[in-house]
Amino acid sequence: MSHAPESRHDRRPPYQHAADELRRDILQGRIKPGEQVPPVRLLTERFHLASMTIRNALDVLRDEGLIYTIHGRGSYVTDRAEVDAEPAEQTGEFTIDYSPPVWWQVQQEAAEREAGTEETIVHGDTEAAVSADLIKVLTALRDEVRHLSAQHQELRREMEALKAERGQGSQP
Repeated sequence: MSHAPESRHDRRPPYQHAADELRRDILQGRIKPGEQVPPVRLLTERFHLASMTIRNALDVLRDEGLIYTIHGRGSYVTDRAEVDAEPAEQTGEFTIDYSPPVWWQVQQEAAEREAGTEETIVHGDTEAAVSADLIKVLTALRDEVRHLSAQHQELRREMEALKAERGQGSQP
């Protein structure tokens, strides 16, 4: 079993190390989309960390959109992890790809629907179509929030590294 790396130069919290290894496992296909992430109990043994620390690591992956959790059942790898894994396989690093904003996606879907699918309105299925559209919008918003959260975490890490460099360089 692997352990979270313990570098004297890397001052990130242990949950970040565990999240990095689990992310690598997901992006390199050791845990495939749809598969369950090992339970917290097994991860605590693997990384020699407390269960709360492991939960924090899983929260990071959840915020990045790589996993989702079903209460009482466990955490599972999302289908999105498969898409994100393609460019990241070469470096082993997690990459954040641009996706258009939700408002643009909704506008495009509405234009496509108006152009070619008037039959759902003719058959009186407008309520089902609106519900389906609402679900799509909410799912897209959730994914965008996760994406922005992952970007935010990456920027915070970069800022901490820059502050650390500045702090070391400005001391007499």
